[in-house]
Amino acid sequence: MDEFEPVSPFAAANPAIEIVEERLPAPDKPGLGSFRAVAAVCLCGIFAFLNLYVTQPLLPLLEQIFQASKSAVGFTVSASTLGVALSAPILCALAEQMNRKRVIVTSTLVLSLPTLLAATAPGLHTLDFWRFLQGLILPGVFAITITYIGEEWEHHAVPIVMSIYVSGTAFGGFLGRMIAGVAAERLNWRWSFLLLGTLTLAGAAMIARWLPNEKRPVPKDTKIGPLAQIGAMLRHFRNPRLVATFAVGFGMLFALVGTFTYITFYLADAPFHLSTEALSYLFAIYLIGLLVTPAGGYLVTRVGMRAGIAFAIGACLLGALITLSHSLWVVVLAGLGLVCTGVFIAQATANSFLRIAAPAGGRASAAGLYICCYYIGGTAGGVVPAYMWTLGKWPACVILIACELAVTLAIALVGWRMPRKV
Repeated sequence: MDEFEPVSPFAAANPAIEIVEERLPAPDKPGLGSFRAVAAVCLCGIFAFLNLYVTQPLLPLLEQIFQASKSAVGFTVSASTLGVALSAPILCALAEQMNRKRVIVTSTLVLSLPTLLAATAPGLHTLDFWRFLQGLILPGVFAITITYIGEEWEHHAVPIVMSIYVSGTAFGGFLGRMIAGVAAERLNWRWSFLLLGTLTLAGAAMIARWLPNEKRPVPKDTKIGPLAQIGAMLRHFRNPRLVATFAVGFGMLFALVGTFTYITFYLADAPFHLSTEALSYLFAIYLIGLLVTPAGGYLVTRVGMRAGIAFAIGACLLGALITLSHSLWVVVLAGLGLVCTGVFIAQATANSFLRIAAPAGGRASAAGLYICCYYIGGTAGGVVPAYMWTLGKWPACVILIACELAVTLAIALVGWRMPRKV
């Protein structure tokens, strides 16, 4: 059996098969290639995630402005993640036959339109609509970027470049929330979307200039129709390692969105009483990803992916429990810092594992399914904890998140085992 062949569900019953953990092959070339190329994929992460979660620091404010419930304003986060979940598998299946760079640049450019139009929303439902359209477009940026990295770099460099990309998503997520919160506090919430839409337009121009044309030749065979491509994509569910990876994606974004959405209500209430602007600064903790995630990617190449994902999920679980503290600095630096660290390293590790687990001709569609499951988890994380909040406020939310992370850890440890002949 080839080392990278998908695990057979009957492998454990075969005495000739030994289950071992996945480790990347030893590096055969130093370096990461062009600086502009690495910087460009980092920019893809920044300008995609600039817009995705911008309403999180605004939730207590939107609750007051629109006189809505926590679950209703929380859906301004889930609307975008739902759009991502719906469009990612279809777009990525179609993208198997398309130029990667063209899809990324066009998607970034188009993304600016619903972002700008969100500033005109007269009510919460219209805002949800524009947020949903943002989500429909976003996979064209980050899902295709994941595939682009996996195909344009040598195997030994993929975890490190992927980690740099994830660091870009961390910075973009922080920057978008900070701009939204500060603009809403000092001007009004509509200015948040005007500023972010303008920045996204600039981002499209930067990516178009810096991102290299792909070395992978674009397939010329156009006989494979969309339905056949989607059918090929669905066959990924026969691969146990990919199914486990999809579950890991679901679990990690559920934890991240659930934590950072509902902790804003916790910190806006006694004994913290944080303002909208102060809540936006809270997301500066995302900057920890700029340092930790590349280091985590390097570590994964040394200790193996199962050990790496176990460390990442364990850190996230510990951080969620620490947020129960009544000390603001402990909640933010220790609690949220560990949650970010764990989720970012887990995301980089899972994205890297896709390259190994998915067949060479189906990596874009596998990335699409991963993104779909990932953002279904984010959609659930933006809504489900609201019901736990009614039962026991933030401590009840933490219990839910901790249980979900424990299940995700078990799935990863079992599903990422590798077969090898002895």
